[in-house]
Amino acid sequence: MTVPYTISQISGVAKQIIANTPNKILCFYGDMGAGKTTLIKAMVKELGGGNTSSSPTFGIVNEYEKENGDFLGYHFDFYRLEDETEAWDLGLEEYLSSDGWVFMEWPEKIAGLLPENRTDIKIEILDENTRELSMS
Repeated sequence: MTVPYTISQISGVAKQIIANTPNKILCFYGDMGAGKTTLIKAMVKELGGGNTSSSPTFGIVNEYEKENGDFLGYHFDFYRLEDETEAWDLGLEEYLSSDGWVFMEWPEKIAGLLPENRTDIKIEILDENTRELSMS
């Protein structure tokens, strides 16, 4: 699936990803400013998430709940990791075995720890307003 989109179309793109992903572990690749966090926030909203926060850059992981308080999933931002063992020390294995959605930004920082049962999502900046998403 390859989809060009603008910010006004992000809700529809989020719905397409949710409908077409074979699992709940999603790895988001893209340059700084490509819109990884924005897309994840749109997906959390489409999944019934309550208040969404910003990228968990400083805390590494955010936990999301549905509006009714039920668990929804986790959002990781591995940008600041120096070594993939830091993710292991955070208990990544436990997070990955949860029943929730797992959204990972900068997964290339933990390439050796990524599970096979994941969906890779690449976001490419086409111009100031347009992105192209590809899923594999």
